[in-house]
Amino acid sequence: MKRTLALLVAWTAAMPAPSDSPIRGFSPEAAVSQRALEEKARAIPDPVKLRGYMERMTRDTHIAGSPQSKAVAEYALGLLKSWGLDAQIEEAEALMPYPTARALELIEPVRYKAKLQEPLLKEDKASRDPKQIPTFNSYSASGDVTAQVIYVNYGVPEDYAELKKLGIDPKGKIALARYGKSWRGTKAKVAQENGAVGCLIYSDPKEDGYYQGDIYPKGPYRPPQGVQRGSVVDMPLYPGDPLSPGWGSEKGAKKLDRKDAESLMKIPVLPISYGDAQPLLEHLGGPVAPESWRGALPITYHIGPGPSKAHLKVDFDWTSKPLYNVIATIPGAESPDEWVIYGNHHDAWNNGALDPVSGAIAVLESARALAELKKQGWQPRRTIKLILWDGEEFGLLGSTEWAEKHAAELQRKAVAYFNSDTNSKGYLGAGGSPGLEKFFAEVMRDVKQPGQDVSVLSHRPKREDKPVPFKMSPLGAGSDYVVFIHHLGIASINAGFGGESMGGIYHSAYDSFDWYTKFSDGDFTHGQALTQVMSTALMRMASAEVLPFEFGAAARSIEEWMKDLPKVDATGLKAEVDALKTASERFESAYVKAVSAAPEKRRAVNAILRASEQALLKGPGIPGRPWYKHQLMAPGLYTGYSAKPLPAIRDTKDPQAGVALVADAVRAYRETIEKATALLN
Repeated sequence: MKRTLALLVAWTAAMPAPSDSPIRGFSPEAAVSQRALEEKARAIPDPVKLRGYMERMTRDTHIAGSPQSKAVAEYALGLLKSWGLDAQIEEAEALMPYPTARALELIEPVRYKAKLQEPLLKEDKASRDPKQIPTFNSYSASGDVTAQVIYVNYGVPEDYAELKKLGIDPKGKIALARYGKSWRGTKAKVAQENGAVGCLIYSDPKEDGYYQGDIYPKGPYRPPQGVQRGSVVDMPLYPGDPLSPGWGSEKGAKKLDRKDAESLMKIPVLPISYGDAQPLLEHLGGPVAPESWRGALPITYHIGPGPSKAHLKVDFDWTSKPLYNVIATIPGAESPDEWVIYGNHHDAWNNGALDPVSGAIAVLESARALAELKKQGWQPRRTIKLILWDGEEFGLLGSTEWAEKHAAELQRKAVAYFNSDTNSKGYLGAGGSPGLEKFFAEVMRDVKQPGQDVSVLSHRPKREDKPVPFKMSPLGAGSDYVVFIHHLGIASINAGFGGESMGGIYHSAYDSFDWYTKFSDGDFTHGQALTQVMSTALMRMASAEVLPFEFGAAARSIEEWMKDLPKVDATGLKAEVDALKTASERFESAYVKAVSAAPEKRRAVNAILRASEQALLKGPGIPGRPWYKHQLMAPGLYTGYSAKPLPAIRDTKDPQAGVALVADAVRAYRETIEKATALLN
């Protein structure tokens, strides 16, 4: 019965778009055979198989650097090989300190010893795993401090500005911040910059607990002793191994001394539950917190400092550990030295059903679908690589070290990088290079939304009762796409479903198979749809006669982002954006002839288009953080995961100099487009 249902779901979810719908980059004749192949591929993904992969991959905790992480990599490798694919594990290594000491105790005005342990639940077998990963923040400094506690709200710069207005000095204090509004690494960095000697980060039930709904196991939300682990490395400076910024980290490779690694925190940082945070908060004095600072604990929120005084101690082994990237390759028939890559990480803070296995299984099922077609004689025009990265949770380690090692080759060969991470129920969201917006919208048009008689593209969230049109959002630093787009200038897309299954088990021991199947995509139809979207995108990009880039979206995006500029003279940039608009229109007029051009001309145009994103790396990188080179988008210095468009203008000390830098990049981008247009004409 289950198998019959799965086949029915596969058939209905793979209903084709109208046969006359164009496919960008294909002649009408080639589009007919391409669409037939894609329909075959979209009928293959099976929710039953997706469920099986997840059940196996979440059986044990598998933090990066552990034997269990290696075992998950070997399991994935075995699957890929069993499907007839050329696959291997490529090893690297990185500094991955595991905790050796963790202690937090309130010593004044009362004594309370923090539990620092997530309770075992009879309803969730994963939570009872004796190998449960300790609650810690990777790349916290080792430290042993005793100081008064101060509540700093979300711990972002504007919160410290409010403290200053109130005459409260965080210097020499332990800053207690709640999760939300910004990435956790920002909270640690800003505490450090303001003189705090330690930082505690807790999940308040207002954002992440009983205020939102029933707590786990009754409901999906974080229970009182649930803890969000995570990295606090200063990723907006550079991701990857803190000891090898800009080059691949392998055994015997050059490494910085730890004291010279700028991305490492200098103060001890520890994540705690709201159960452990409450005693610290309820014994604070000082002014009552502003209303916007108040959470949902049953206390009056005060800021301090004191009388709460705490002892915080954390220490780590500070060793480098192995990384296991799993790489499968489907060689291209005509252009094997052009690569289309799809990746998702396999390491997790504990069992990791939502993060990352929900997305990793889509990579595996995409690989199986393409392997099935390959057995039937299909071969893409370009080479496809499907990769499961290791070490993402510590700071995008596996992807960054691999891409830094192969940087020159990637900049010559890579056409596009696709990424997924977590996947749940709801709408398909996507961020990435504006030049791929039209391409991806067409892919979404051709895949059916799970359980509905509309396409993924048509199923959109609503604002004021109107569907929000699809638009590619800018990319920050949330997953393994970072090194590809921001450092190497490879056009990228990050995509996944979400927005309809809520929950508060992120990076906790409760991110388990039991939680996921009860409160998220329990029938795996959204996993199936993500597989259909990504396998279609891979096939289409890998076999297009002319690469399906479009540049009008870039001009529109830059124009939109310019509305948020600080007070600068942007006349030169506006002129370049206007010229880019004109260039994109001329390119579109010429593009319609591209598929009928001679093969050697198409190859020449494709070579230009393939490198077009690299034109946006113009200059020495973003001022103050040269690892980030893309001039249209980057993670914000104080937002972390969230993107800051036009960062050289909006996120530097000299925004006027940034205008010239961005204008130069837009000019180079436009000149690249004009070069392709001239060749086509």
